[in-house]
Amino acid sequence: MEDNAVDEELNRLIQDVVDAAKLTPKARLTDIKPTVARLNSAAYERGVLPDALDKLIDLITRPNHLDQGSLNALIRNLYPATKVSRHVVIRVVACLGQGRFKASLNIQAALVRWLILVYRTLETPQVLSQSYHVLFSLLDTAATRPQLAHLLALITRRKHVKPFRIQALLDLARKAGNDPSLIGLLRVYKDYYPEVIVGEAVRGRASAFKHPDTSWRGHLNEVQDAHLHRLVDTATVTRDGFRVNKPLGRVRSDKAIPAVHTSLAGENSVTLEEVETAKGLADSLEKLELPNQLVAVLADPLLQKLLLLRPHDEAHQRIVYWLQAALQEVMHGAADEASLWELLEVVRDFVTQTKAIPPILLNFFAQFFPVWGGTGRVDVLLDILAFTPLQEFKELYKHLFGPLETALGTHHPELQHSLVDLYTQILRHWKSLLLSSEAIPKHAKKTIQALVSHMNTISSIMLQASPTVTTSSQVLDFYEEFAHMVTHSSLRSHLRIEMPPSPVIYSLFFSGSLADTSRLCHVLSCFKQGFETAIMERARSDDPTQSGPYDRAYLNTYNGYLMDICNCLWRTRAFSSTEANAHGCLLPSPTVDALSAYLMRVNRNFGLESICGLSLAPTLCLQSIQRFRELEDAELDRGRLLATRHAGPVTQASLAKLATSGGLSMGWQDYRVSVLNSLSDKGLPGIADLLKCTMTVLKNLMDGKTGERSTSLQRSSQ
Repeated sequence: MEDNAVDEELNRLIQDVVDAAKLTPKARLTDIKPTVARLNSAAYERGVLPDALDKLIDLITRPNHLDQGSLNALIRNLYPATKVSRHVVIRVVACLGQGRFKASLNIQAALVRWLILVYRTLETPQVLSQSYHVLFSLLDTAATRPQLAHLLALITRRKHVKPFRIQALLDLARKAGNDPSLIGLLRVYKDYYPEVIVGEAVRGRASAFKHPDTSWRGHLNEVQDAHLHRLVDTATVTRDGFRVNKPLGRVRSDKAIPAVHTSLAGENSVTLEEVETAKGLADSLEKLELPNQLVAVLADPLLQKLLLLRPHDEAHQRIVYWLQAALQEVMHGAADEASLWELLEVVRDFVTQTKAIPPILLNFFAQFFPVWGGTGRVDVLLDILAFTPLQEFKELYKHLFGPLETALGTHHPELQHSLVDLYTQILRHWKSLLLSSEAIPKHAKKTIQALVSHMNTISSIMLQASPTVTTSSQVLDFYEEFAHMVTHSSLRSHLRIEMPPSPVIYSLFFSGSLADTSRLCHVLSCFKQGFETAIMERARSDDPTQSGPYDRAYLNTYNGYLMDICNCLWRTRAFSSTEANAHGCLLPSPTVDALSAYLMRVNRNFGLESICGLSLAPTLCLQSIQRFRELEDAELDRGRLLATRHAGPVTQASLAKLATSGGLSMGWQDYRVSVLNSLSDKGLPGIADLLKCTMTVLKNLMDGKTGERSTSLQRSSQ
């Protein structure tokens, strides 16, 4: 049975028991004991997940109609599959004591015993320390005293041993006739204050506080080991960043890397194994001893933090030597393929944590990719390469990306999409490096420009080979990241805008996804902002005669893209090439004529020049008519009667006709502005942003101002 099905079955059994516990035995239609038995069997076999544990603890600690035998059986089989949360511990402590709505003393004793059994798996053991005064105050109840004394002995520290508690414990021991559990707790207290608690007070038979059930604890280890195996198989296991990464039982998914073990600690030093919290790491940072095998840093988050906070050249060199030896074994055939991927999986975790690739690993990839057959865990390699350092792109492509593309393209053509994601991740990483650098490297401009140019080629090929929404969305991810870089105040003066090729722009603009069209318009509007900023900075420079970063032909090409998009969306001049800079969306004149003739045969009411506008474009027509109907509904809500409603699509002529026939009266400009605002409200602001930044008259119209129209950029050298 699948894991999900088993968990669902366990939850169903728990719900059946919970529902039955609300009814008296006579009111139940069926006997609940077989269901309890099946529930106990399932909990014994697989353990109880956190949500299921919460439900069972609520059932046991609250008043219900289950018999004591069933409740005790549930507690005996309460094997948590993961760590026990503080909320569970608090609810158990809260149910202790005397009271009408408290659990029976027999159940309370069983619950305290359960806390002792799971003490080593508590998520936050400090919660019991915080509840110390509550637990101590319950020692006068004889039925739960042995278990409470044992639990208190586990959690007692010097701060808990107070004079008033010593006196209370001595008095209670005398009244109880030297109860062994109380004498045992007194001996724990005596270890902290032997000068206060004299020998006479702790004489007599005392509880040794042995583990209540070692076989139960052993089975708990097996249950949690099995659950951890399932997590490893589904890649959902997480690690505690402030504790040494110790596997439960014998489970270890990264056997190639040694575990953290420190054997050379002195009296005044602290080992990593003793650290359990962020405060513990901070307090003992200068006293921490390095472990025997420093290469454990690859798999241990706590050791990674130590070496980042307290750099050590010798430690770094030892790690490099170990990695070099391990990778050389792979290259010389001394290690099998499984060992390689096991090692790289661990390195992947280390790289994603530290955001840096060890240089020795890059050298290995430079030797490995040319001879690699393209098989194995490709995702691991791509995850590591996402953190490629900011170096000359020409060299990176020669030694890394070129051989990688060859291997993937030859053996895995479907992984071309993964390459686009890889270059997007690399660009994002480089952006983070540049923003965190005190000085921008001189080669950064050419390096990023080369990456974008290479991505332009890949985008053109992919959009032709696989013209899907998935492809266009991945391509836009890259260009959006680049657009944010060239408009960032700290980076824009160090980068040059490298525009996508014309086929890429028009393929994205005429995509079947409105989201893609909006995202492309957003990218182009960011480019316009970057161009304008560069021109203004050039004009304010000390040497205005020096040519700017963009020549006139380059700007005219970009202006042509803006002109074509505005002609399609706003000016009802789609595919026109008669205006200055307009490209006509690269459609040849014979093609435009043929499309116009075809459209006239299909419907004489619409011309080719208006077919890509807000009302008629395939990706916009639904949004436009919905917006107009919303406006009509708003008129009706205000109490105005409309003799007729627009059937759609909305055109300038249909609006005039609608107004004269008793429908909604609205101007053509107001309607289109309303559609743009509606798109922005729905999370698609790109179209409105581009049209506003391109046409001043529209910006003023939307902002309620008047002004002149401006559609193009000026030459940067002017």
